[in-house]
Amino acid sequence: MSLFVPKFDETVIVREAEAEVVGRAPITIRLLADSSATGGALSTQRVTLREGADGAKPHWHDHSAEMFFLLDGAADILSGDDVVTAGPGDLVVVPPGRPHAFAAVPGADADLLIVLTPGVERFEYFRHLRRIALGEATPESLLEVQELYDNHFLSSRAWDARRH
Repeated sequence: MSLFVPKFDETVIVREAEAEVVGRAPITIRLLADSSATGGALSTQRVTLREGADGAKPHWHDHSAEMFFLLDGAADILSGDDVVTAGPGDLVVVPPGRPHAFAAVPGADADLLIVLTPGVERFEYFRHLRRIALGEATPESLLEVQELYDNHFLSSRAWDARRH
């Protein structure tokens, strides 16, 4: 077993008013702390989804676990071939290599705190998603940066059956 010890000297404090916000309803992402701010310990963001909005399509990370903590509302979370509905206060942690996705339950909002550990520089990934939403980049351009952000897409019958 290897032990990863993050290297950073200052306490990380992110005030809500100072967090960069990417997107707007139905999907709002608050960029809280990237890997470089935490010495590689974690990357974290807060994702607010309105009325059944999809958060992330099925994907996996080779090198990071992903934690979902539901602050409010209801979210469907894919882990492997299972889809669980999480409510306020529920925690789901997906291990590295396992397919996962998340979305607000149809007809409901969801407010999630999401943490990847160890961290990956991900803020630029979310900015890339914004460029796609604005038509400044193509959805296919995400395939070119999968390795860079350790974000690998796949299809999931379990997710498609639940979400359609």
